[in-house]
Amino acid sequence: MVFSSLLFLFIFFPIILLTYYIAPIKYRNLILFIFSIFFYAWGEPVYVLLMIFSTLVDFTHGMLVEKLKESGEIKKAKLVLLSAMVINLGLLGFFKYSDFLIGNINLLLGLNIPLLNLALPIGISFYTFQTMSYTIDIYRGEAKAQKNIISFGTYVALFPQLIAGPIVQYKTIADQLVNRKESIKQFSYGIRRFIIGLGKKVLLANNIGLLWSQISDMKAANLSVVTAWIGIMAFAFQIYFDFSGYSDMAIGLGNMFGFDFLENFNYPYMSKSITEFWRRWHISLGTWFKEYVYIPLGGNRKGFIKQIRNILIVWLLTGIWHGASWNFVLWGLYFGIILIIEKLFVLKYLKRIPNIFSHIYTILLALFSWVIFAFDNTVQIADYLKSMFGLTKSGFIDGQGIYFLYTNLILIIILAAASTDIPKRIGNWLMLRLENQQIVLSIVRNFILIGIFILSVAYLVDSSYNPFLYFRF
Repeated sequence: MVFSSLLFLFIFFPIILLTYYIAPIKYRNLILFIFSIFFYAWGEPVYVLLMIFSTLVDFTHGMLVEKLKESGEIKKAKLVLLSAMVINLGLLGFFKYSDFLIGNINLLLGLNIPLLNLALPIGISFYTFQTMSYTIDIYRGEAKAQKNIISFGTYVALFPQLIAGPIVQYKTIADQLVNRKESIKQFSYGIRRFIIGLGKKVLLANNIGLLWSQISDMKAANLSVVTAWIGIMAFAFQIYFDFSGYSDMAIGLGNMFGFDFLENFNYPYMSKSITEFWRRWHISLGTWFKEYVYIPLGGNRKGFIKQIRNILIVWLLTGIWHGASWNFVLWGLYFGIILIIEKLFVLKYLKRIPNIFSHIYTILLALFSWVIFAFDNTVQIADYLKSMFGLTKSGFIDGQGIYFLYTNLILIIILAAASTDIPKRIGNWLMLRLENQQIVLSIVRNFILIGIFILSVAYLVDSSYNPFLYFRF
């Protein structure tokens, strides 16, 4: 079940919302937990047991770590923490990377070990990182162990962010799990945020995704320069509006149930360096790797050589986290190397040149990265990059390129504007102009939101194309 489905919008969500708010406060976590388990089981009936097992592992390990630390048995606490990490990473590795490992062993050693062909449990990369951070934070003394299994289960299984994030660290919502107070103001903000995310996903990501689907199905070596560039721009917009739209919906749903999740995107395509880009893109993942990998390795505190090592390790892991394929490893190392080069000397020059040039530099490098990300075959990656630079026999532009440009130009312009803070600035300007006319402002805002919702529902009724790209990670 996905948020941008008629089943969720008109059956699951109204039922859980009604049940949640008519129930006494002391039962609301239980309601969220039960409905979240059902939400996950709708698409993964078998793997819900895996998530419950992971929940029990970290719940018991967390209490044991805290008890051992309080009694001064630090070494034993560290062993329990290690046990939790081995179990979590073992489960993630087995289900996500076993076939990748077997395939490479077969290739290197000429063996024929049969693949396991396991289905990837939806959201396992996200909830594994969440549960790991819980036990780590208890060991560090940054969080108290949760004594209520239902409250902890609610944290792990909470349906708004369970499947595709944002990755919510326990310490950021520990108090909200037991002391949150829902309000009309927070609920109304949640509705607005959800509808905006729904519009980004359904009206923007899905429509430009259809264009990318057409171009990516064509042979990469036969694309004209214009077609290749239009295609990768389409993918760049699709993955941004797909994932940020989901994050907006997750944050909005969280607010409707009294939770305040941290932001996951901050207009990354407005960045003027790759360093800035990764402070704005998938913020929760970057924060997780910084706090639980980069800083424990020494960060930038132990000399520049070790800092380079730490950056490469983090970005190798970031690539692998996204998928069991060599293109993701290459994608992670690509960004790691660029970030090191920027730290060495490029950043100081980017600050001196006009913003337009540093912005173009960033967008170009991001687009090249999406080529690596989009194709799991290195031959396809190479062919697509060649087509972008006119190194094939297909020429600069052809009939297909003209057609794609003509039929999608307005959509691309809308997407380009929507990926910046221009809509937000227009909204702020409108609010300023109407600050003394709150009734008019409320009517205008609600009219826009209702329009987005109606258009989104109409699209869902009429179209069957509704993928979520990050579900496979």
